[in-house]
Amino acid sequence: MAQAMKIAIVDDEQDMRQSISQWLALSGYDTETFASAEDALKVLGPDYPGIVISDIKMPGMDGMQFLKKLMGNDSSLPVIMITGHGDVPMAVEAMRVGAFDFLEKPFNPDRMSELAKKATARRRLVMDTRALRRELSDGGQLMKKLIGQSPVMERLREDILDLGQADGHVLIDGETGTGKTLVAHALHAVGSRAGKKFVLISCSAYEEDALSKRLFGPMMPEDATLPAIEEARGGTLVLEDIETLSEALQAKLLSAINEQGTPAETRIVAISNLQEAGRTSEDALRSDLFYRLAALRITVPPLRQRGEDILSLFTRLSDQFADEYGCEAPQVSAQEAAQLLQAPWPGNVRQLINVAERAVLQSRRGSGTIASLLMSDPDEMQPVMTTEGKPLKEYVEAFERMLIDNTMRRHKGSIASVMEELCLPRRTLNEKMAKYQLQRADYL
Repeated sequence: MAQAMKIAIVDDEQDMRQSISQWLALSGYDTETFASAEDALKVLGPDYPGIVISDIKMPGMDGMQFLKKLMGNDSSLPVIMITGHGDVPMAVEAMRVGAFDFLEKPFNPDRMSELAKKATARRRLVMDTRALRRELSDGGQLMKKLIGQSPVMERLREDILDLGQADGHVLIDGETGTGKTLVAHALHAVGSRAGKKFVLISCSAYEEDALSKRLFGPMMPEDATLPAIEEARGGTLVLEDIETLSEALQAKLLSAINEQGTPAETRIVAISNLQEAGRTSEDALRSDLFYRLAALRITVPPLRQRGEDILSLFTRLSDQFADEYGCEAPQVSAQEAAQLLQAPWPGNVRQLINVAERAVLQSRRGSGTIASLLMSDPDEMQPVMTTEGKPLKEYVEAFERMLIDNTMRRHKGSIASVMEELCLPRRTLNEKMAKYQLQRADYL
């Protein structure tokens, strides 16, 4: 959920601080007040989750000095300056230094609320972008997104850690919706290139001439970026939908790879979708390019091969959507758990995300079943049950693990509460948690 924005009000006059704070609080903002710039600077760091409204004329450090300090710490922090009547030249100077806008006394409170709304919206966008960049450069956080205890997911995480340390080019293939782009981000983030450039190009999003120019140039003086092969120099260039490259562009890419030598200055990570039955990335690419890219290879497993990971993912996703929509997550019955495990999931994790969100929405309305969602999901308009049977024991154990996991999560790790709800003695609960590798510390 989006982080609530704060508004820091800095003014040496108490009455002015209080009146601004009260007005903005009535408008729904979380405010905090400071009597001096010096006091405010103790709190307003580079990642302050909000905006600043400050008077220009203050004893000690005045508003202009304060503004320059703030811009030095974080040039994207929106600062609204309050000026006295006739101080327009000072306000213009403040805008030049980096102020978001200014208010001239006596100001209209509605105008202040309007500016605060615009400034907080801009700040939220900046904060969200920063959080995303940190997440995409944090190998640990990315690896946590590749959740699951199935053998295929354990192996996938090990492959990412191993190949992330290598310098060779990588081919990532697998069905649509399995998370191949996330794997590419993780490969970059856990390796020695983590602090370098990460450039992602979707080959299917361009016409051939435009793609050739974007990848290899030449660029015109008015173009804002370098050719991708140059832009990613020293880092990682990810090419999604590599199988859509024409023969001519495959030849250009091969030449660019050969020119780099060994080790490659720019690492190429190629992503291929295996959507057509019986067709592979080897079939789609010329053999010399394929073998250069596939020297290191990762195949991301389809969801249907991940066993009870399906239930863990569904629980995690439905909890997130329930939090977002302000309602309770749906309780999954044993029959519904079996249906989730048996579904073929042609859309993989992307399809599971859709089903989890719609399950939360229909649960909020008090109607609908998971089976109906699986039947109507636009990613799969055919019967949802696979013909591959599984032993009953597997379904029972998967449901049992999900039930204990959900109950532990709901009671925030309280063993006594879980024992009472599930009618289990402590020893039995401990044994089952050990069996399913559930740790109480993960729920606290």
